[in-house]
Amino acid sequence: MITNKNIDKIIKKVKQRIKKYDQPVLERFNKKLNSPYWVLISCLLSLRTKDETTEIVTKNLFKQAKTPQQILKLPAKKLKKIIYKTGFYNNKAKAIINVTKKILNEFKGKVPDNLDDLLSLPGVGRKTANLVLTVAYNKLGICVDTHVHKIFNRWGYVKTKSPDETELKLRRVLPKKYWKKINNYLVLFGQNICLSVSPFCSKCPIENHCPKIGVKRKR
Repeated sequence: MITNKNIDKIIKKVKQRIKKYDQPVLERFNKKLNSPYWVLISCLLSLRTKDETTEIVTKNLFKQAKTPQQILKLPAKKLKKIIYKTGFYNNKAKAIINVTKKILNEFKGKVPDNLDDLLSLPGVGRKTANLVLTVAYNKLGICVDTHVHKIFNRWGYVKTKSPDETELKLRRVLPKKYWKKINNYLVLFGQNICLSVSPFCSKCPIENHCPKIGVKRKR
């Protein structure tokens, strides 16, 4: 079982294991552009989309429109064509337009830097809001996606039924020093080692500590 008694050791081993993998797309993109708005747009495009596709499409969109004002000047048909490869392009185009309008009309063109205001934006849930806080503003937040939710439950560190529930539980039990970066660590770990189906337990640095809750097959 993994608890706060050994969480430091566990996360240290996970960090060591993922060093050879590329940083998540949003981290790379933010380092290049340093723009909360584009972190937000990348988040919206990334839903149910592979990282490589998100990166390519976000870069293509940025070439066409670099500011919120320029995004709104794009014809909806053209916007949909640019983001088509991310899937669900009709919904994503609508979300991008609506969130951009609200940022311009209610927040003077600046992406909010607090959780409540971010959650007031159309199409923005807790995962996206926390990503913007941690990646774009370097503020405390816990971004919980399917990887983070799956792994913490597999470890037995939490027992929850949804990513949002996991986030709220982690806010109570996870040491704050891990809040901002835990998503980075566990996304890479979940994509490469701790897979949803047939995880590579034989390659896992914490295999002896993990209770493997819910794991039916492993490699």
